[in-house]
Amino acid sequence: MTAQILIYLTVSQFTEKHHAFTVGGLRAWIFNGARNGLNQSGAIVRIGRKVLIDETKFFAWIEAQNKVAA
Repeated sequence: MTAQILIYLTVSQFTEKHHAFTVGGLRAWIFNGARNGLNQSGAIVRIGRKVLIDETKFFAWIEAQNKVAA
């Protein structure tokens, strides 16, 4: 059994790595996470005031949004 490598990034780190996303856009999705399903996806991890994004779960959530729209 292989261990899954978890990669957590801050909003700024995420946007630096993935240029298709903006800080404002990510913050809007995070703020509305209860309504858009992002909170339920497990892609957002909160430690105190720090918000971290799990890359794997975030992109799975993006794919799920694509399937809902289709």
